[in-house]
Amino acid sequence: MNKLLKQLVEIHGPSGFEYQVRTLIRAEIEPFADDVSIDAMGNLIAVKRGSGDGLKIMIAAHMDEIGVMVSHISKEGFLRFTNIGGVFPLNILGSRVQFADGTIGVIYCEMKGFPKNALPLDKHFIDVGASSKEDCPIQVGDAGTFKREFVAQGNRLTAKSMDDRTGCYIAIETLKALQDTPHDVYFVFSVQEEVGTRGAQAAANGILPDVGIAVDVTATGDLPESRRLAVDLGQGPAIKVKDKGMIAHAGLVRAMRDCAEEANIPYQLEVLEMGSTDARSMQIAGPGSAAGCLSIPCRYVHSQSETVDADDVKNAVKLLTALLANPMTL
Repeated sequence: MNKLLKQLVEIHGPSGFEYQVRTLIRAEIEPFADDVSIDAMGNLIAVKRGSGDGLKIMIAAHMDEIGVMVSHISKEGFLRFTNIGGVFPLNILGSRVQFADGTIGVIYCEMKGFPKNALPLDKHFIDVGASSKEDCPIQVGDAGTFKREFVAQGNRLTAKSMDDRTGCYIAIETLKALQDTPHDVYFVFSVQEEVGTRGAQAAANGILPDVGIAVDVTATGDLPESRRLAVDLGQGPAIKVKDKGMIAHAGLVRAMRDCAEEANIPYQLEVLEMGSTDARSMQIAGPGSAAGCLSIPCRYVHSQSETVDADDVKNAVKLLTALLANPMTL
C-alpha cells in the first residue's frame, strides 16, 4: 500500500497539469479495465463492464492538487505567484515548491520587521536561486506544487496531496479487486477538482451515470479546539450526508451504510459545513444522478502535511468493492 501511495502523493500534478499523475495511474490500471480512455478535459476513464442488468455507476477521484502559478518575475529573479485552488497563507511561509522540470523554490514573504499575522499571497514570493530575470529557469504561467515527502508513522500516513491521491489509490485498488459486478462502472480519475470540480462535470455529462460516487478526503473533528465534526481519524471511512455543495442521495447513503454493516466494516457519517467534492458535479450533470461521497478522514487538509490513517484507507477499499460487487437498490 505505502509504495503506490508514496508514488502518487509525491508526483507533480496541480490542477490543469495532471499529466504525470495520469501516466502513473494509467500504467497501474490498464491490465484491470475493459476500456481505458482520456477525454478532452484530460480525465482518465477506466470502464469495468457489468455481467448483469445493473446500473451505470461513476466513481470519481481527482488527480489534481493545490499549487501555485507564476504571475510575474522581478528583475532580481524572484517569482510572484497566484494560487491554484485553496492555498492558505498561514501554511506556506518557508515551504518549498517544485515545478514540473524539477526546479525547487522557497516561499517567503516581504519582511519589514517580523509580521505577527500571515500576510496575503500577493506579499509572498518564491526564490528559485536565480540572480536575475534572465537566468531564472521558470517562466510566467509555470505551475508548482508543494514539496514534501511521504512519511509513515505506524498507521498514520502524512504527505502533501493526500487530497486526493488517497482517493485515487482507493479507486485503483477497488478496480483491481472488483472481479465481477452487475454494474457498468466508470472509474474517473478527474482533473481540476480543486478549481471547481470541472473535470468531473465534463465526464459526468458524457457518461450520464445513474449513480455517482466521489472518493475524496474530509476534515476531522478530533484535533485540539477544532470545529465540531463527527469524524475522527482511524474510526473508518465516512459516508457523506451533506456538505456545502450537495445533499447526498438518501437511498445511496442507506445502501452504503447497509453494505458496511453487512460486511462488518467500520464507518462514520459526515456532515461537512465547508467545501464540496466531485459528487456535486455528478449530481447535477445531464438529467442528474443519485450522488454521494465516500470520504477519508484527513487532518491538516490543504497543507503540506495532510494525514490519513491506513486502516481508514483499507476499509474504504473494502466498502467500495463490496458496494460495487452487488446489486444496488436505492
